[in-house]
Amino acid sequence: MIAAIFNSTNATHFVYGVSANAVAVLLYGSNYVPVKRIEMGDGMFFHWVSCSAMWLVSLVGDLMLQSPKFYPLAMLGGALWATGNVVAVPILKAIGFGLGVVIWACSSLLMGWATSRFEWFGVAAPHGSRPVLNHCGAALCLLSLLILFFVKTNSQLHPPPECTPLLFDRRTNSGSYGPTSPEFWMDSIGPKSRRFIGCLLAVVSGLLYGSSFVPILYIKSHSSCHDSMFHGASVYDLDYVYAQCSGIFLTSTVYFGIYCAARNNRPRVYSRAILPGLLSGLMWTLATYSWFLANNYLSAVNTFPIVSAGYGLVAALWGLLVFREFKDFANCLAFCLGSSLLITGALLTIF
Repeated sequence: MIAAIFNSTNATHFVYGVSANAVAVLLYGSNYVPVKRIEMGDGMFFHWVSCSAMWLVSLVGDLMLQSPKFYPLAMLGGALWATGNVVAVPILKAIGFGLGVVIWACSSLLMGWATSRFEWFGVAAPHGSRPVLNHCGAALCLLSLLILFFVKTNSQLHPPPECTPLLFDRRTNSGSYGPTSPEFWMDSIGPKSRRFIGCLLAVVSGLLYGSSFVPILYIKSHSSCHDSMFHGASVYDLDYVYAQCSGIFLTSTVYFGIYCAARNNRPRVYSRAILPGLLSGLMWTLATYSWFLANNYLSAVNTFPIVSAGYGLVAALWGLLVFREFKDFANCLAFCLGSSLLITGALLTIF
């Protein structure tokens, strides 16, 4: 009887974990969809708006969780995430929605795997029982990344002519209105250079995304050490979302302030990006809560590869089926092959 209850409880926890994982995958993979058809310029204003929404949603979540202890170290993870996300718009403009998200999902997964496997940054994580399969999975993810580098997309870089910033002075030195410099710095470079820069930025962003949860793992792994300043810290992942989002909001505000100063207080502020930016931030925060909730029922070693590859797959479907971002059959085939290798590699890294 006890065994039956235990098995029933385990099955219930498994269902809860898988369901929360599925929600996280769908929201992470779709959180940039609201801004796909919206002109965002250089993306700095959109970045700040979405990060503000993340902080507001996490504040509500923190109050619902009765304000658990705040650890400033978790803000470092938010700073890393905000740094990687600040170039999200240039990435999407350079190489497209599907390819950009899949590349940073792949590099994020590799960063998370390396951190866990080699115990970087003092993070101790359980190792799988089949290291050969684990390493094969990482190798497939790396191969996927190399294949995706050669995929060409139909990403639309130039904005429609009627889209103009809300706060941008188009007057020339003579005081009249006339032609201005390109709206976006990528306008001035060629397609090959643009694609290379977009892929490179996606890899760097993914590495930062994959590192952004390390501070939380560090706090949790040292919660049982009596000589650690984090002794007695909560092992419930949801208790750290507010601290991380606070780091995201603070860092994004600093970056936006630097951006405004660099542009002589003439930032490109696109009014049509406000509501989509708020929606994007809401979706990301809910996805993070769902993922962290899944970690409570399933091991983070299992959920991280699934979430990383899963939201890459969702974004790939958006780019492939909805936005039609791929030029021809060969590029479409290469993209599908790279995405399939990513999914297979992610599943193998669980072992």
